[in-house]
Amino acid sequence: MAAKVDPITLDIIENALKNARFEMDGVVVRISLSPVIREQHDEFPMICDAKGRMVVGQFGSYIPAIVEKFEGDINEGDIFVWNDPYACKGSISHNNDWCVMMPIFHEKLLVGFSSIFGHMVDVGGKVPGSMPFDARTIWEEGLRVPPVRIYDKGVLNQGVLDIMLNNSRTPDMNRADLMALIAGCRTASTRVRELCDRFGRETYMSACDMLLDRTREAMKVLIDKYISEEPVSFTDYVDDDGLGNGPFKMTLSIYRKGDKAVFDWTGTDDQAEGPINFHIHEGLCKLFFGVYMIMAFDPSVLFNEGFYDLFEIVLPEGSLLNPRFPAALSNRLNTHTRFFDCQAGALGQRAPHLSMAAGYGTSPHFIFTGHDKDNKYFQLMELLFGGVPGRPRGDGLDGHAWWPLFSATPIEYIENYYPVLIEGYRPIKDSGGAGLHRGGAGIEKIYRVLEPGKVSIHDDREVVPPWGINGGLYGGTSSKWLQKKDASEAERIPSKIDNLAVNAGDKVIFRTAGAGGWGDPLDRPAEFVARDVRYDLVSAEQAERDYGVILDGSNNADMPRTEALRANMKKKRGEPEPFSFGYFPPLAEAAE
Repeated sequence: MAAKVDPITLDIIENALKNARFEMDGVVVRISLSPVIREQHDEFPMICDAKGRMVVGQFGSYIPAIVEKFEGDINEGDIFVWNDPYACKGSISHNNDWCVMMPIFHEKLLVGFSSIFGHMVDVGGKVPGSMPFDARTIWEEGLRVPPVRIYDKGVLNQGVLDIMLNNSRTPDMNRADLMALIAGCRTASTRVRELCDRFGRETYMSACDMLLDRTREAMKVLIDKYISEEPVSFTDYVDDDGLGNGPFKMTLSIYRKGDKAVFDWTGTDDQAEGPINFHIHEGLCKLFFGVYMIMAFDPSVLFNEGFYDLFEIVLPEGSLLNPRFPAALSNRLNTHTRFFDCQAGALGQRAPHLSMAAGYGTSPHFIFTGHDKDNKYFQLMELLFGGVPGRPRGDGLDGHAWWPLFSATPIEYIENYYPVLIEGYRPIKDSGGAGLHRGGAGIEKIYRVLEPGKVSIHDDREVVPPWGINGGLYGGTSSKWLQKKDASEAERIPSKIDNLAVNAGDKVIFRTAGAGGWGDPLDRPAEFVARDVRYDLVSAEQAERDYGVILDGSNNADMPRTEALRANMKKKRGEPEPFSFGYFPPLAEAAE
């Protein structure tokens, strides 16, 4: 019989698990070497119950599939590792993510699992960084490791480790980062055993069940309130796959069937020839919908897997979100982030007052490799950020990550460890979509390289802008430029490119997309618009054109002229549109 857990003890255990999850983060970033994990925090921990259900964390859903693979042969001291998306049913979605899982035992009995995955700087393949823009199969994207034991009953499997490191251009970084992930899992194991010692194993395990059940009951309320029986659909697009194909349509329909919410991706385009396919695990898909609903509708709900049986997922086989092996996957984040934009667009039709616009919609990255003056190999990888959507509570954030715990690589770090100078880092004027709440601005980052080498760039939202909602306007698109040392003008380069040759003194100008605005821009307080102009986030031209705000010589709002202009603009326009897209594919236009 399960132990009864009083509310105070339950609250203590819940917060202890949350703290342990953040302690895992702290351990990982202190031990890791790569800037992607150490500085940008591209790692995702979780703590699960004995059935493999995530109780606290960011990503979940995959533990049962791994446990099933080993048919109960899981022992104290075992630690598992893998990175092959196809071999783990999509628990991680490209080869660069190395995932570690550790069973947690208390007095010889299994009480849970800890797990973390993190992005490795390089796992082999045909280009540095292992994310070739023109890959057609996963074979081109580096080493693939199925779930195996990296520790067997506490003993390191040196052969597995040697194979993994031998296939990387950055073995020292990868080894440190892998051991950091393992140390994070061990930290969680220690904290869980301490809770079992303190409260009793049965109490701890019952508390995990109760936390999952509580989230399930809360999600039932959200489903009933915000998801209708009548389907709502939304479509957005990924620019291209790097091979000249695109745009790629992603269509999501959401409706309620009894107590269940159905999320149906029927209508999404077939898998791409290039590497933008997103091989998503069905449970992970449920998790993404759940976290959006919790954060949008009731952030007080504990985010865990308790609600999974309330969601039904339809992922058409052979589509962009369920590609067939051996489809290339390395740049799936262009599709992954559009996944979230489609959620916002669909759910926003039922609760527009709680939804948000579209953001910069990808995970832009910059990779610079070569040999320094001492002939030592270097490989810089940095994730860049863009505009975060306008939202019900206020403006979107400028140049911010769409993952909440990510941070920018400090410029001092880049310049200290790599032959690069950062000559500019600022928001892009007029890139945030106009709205009652302005969309976040994209950023411009200027890299001046100090040694010859090769550059890889991967981005999106260069063609299809981030849309606005509730009368808000769409945001600005991305662009990339190469300024040769002796050239008078910069030349535009594609948003997806590898092996771009650069010489000492050349500059790469990386401009990310902004975000869509939220609400009618003609209702935005004129003093806010004037402030944005003074801060160089909005031009005087955009202030007048999109916000109906006329400025005086000191860049303050001229209120009599502004009020007259806004009244005239509202009269001519009528009611604002629910969505502002700024782009429709040629085929869609022809069909209309």
